[in-house]
Amino acid sequence: MDNFKVKSIDQVAIFGSSHINEKNALFEEALEVCKKMAEAGYTIVNGGGPGVMRAASLGAKAGGGKVIGVTFQADSRMHFEGKDPLNKMDIEIKTKNYVERTLMLLKEGQVYVIFNGGTGTISEFGMAWGLAKLYFGHHKPLILYGKFWEDIIRTFKDNMILRPEELEVYKIVDSASGTLQAILDFEKDLKTKRYSQIKADTNHTLV
Repeated sequence: MDNFKVKSIDQVAIFGSSHINEKNALFEEALEVCKKMAEAGYTIVNGGGPGVMRAASLGAKAGGGKVIGVTFQADSRMHFEGKDPLNKMDIEIKTKNYVERTLMLLKEGQVYVIFNGGTGTISEFGMAWGLAKLYFGHHKPLILYGKFWEDIIRTFKDNMILRPEELEVYKIVDSASGTLQAILDFEKDLKTKRYSQIKADTNHTLV
C-alpha cells in the first residue's frame, strides 16, 4: 500500500483545526497521515497556517513529499490564524481573502481529507460536499477522518433533505492506512471510468 504510485490523483488538500499544537493527538494523526501520503507520491495542499495545516506540511516533508500552501494576509478585524512561519511549503499561492483562499484550496486538491476542526473546517467541508453533489459523476471525493464523522453524517441524514448521490462522495476513515486505501479506492473508480475527475492546476512556481 505505501509504495503504490498514484496516476490520476496527485494533490490532496487537507482541512482541520488551526487551534491545536504538537502535543495534541490530532496533530500527530494528521502528521502521520500526510507522511504516508507523501511516501505514496502525493503532494499535500493546505492553508499555510498552524495546527492541522502545519502538521500536514511536517508530515509531507517527513515523507519526502512536496507542499502547496494557500495563504492570505488577514486584517486586524478578523479572528484568523494567518500564515504560520513554521509551516514550510514548496509553493505558496497568495490569495486576497478568506473566501478566495477556500476556493483555491478546493481547486488545488483532487481529493479532500477533512480532520476535526471548528467553524472554518465546517465551512470548508460544506463547500466541498456541496461541490461534490453539484458535479457528481466528475466530482472531487471527500475523506472524513475520524469516527465522529459517523455521528455527524447520521444527524444530517436524520434531519436534512439529502439526495442519494450526496452519500456516495465520501468515505470515513480513522487511520493513515485507511486514508490511503480510500484514495486507492477512488483511484480505481477513475480507472474503471465510474466517474471522471476535475484536474488540479499544477502550473506553479516554487517558493
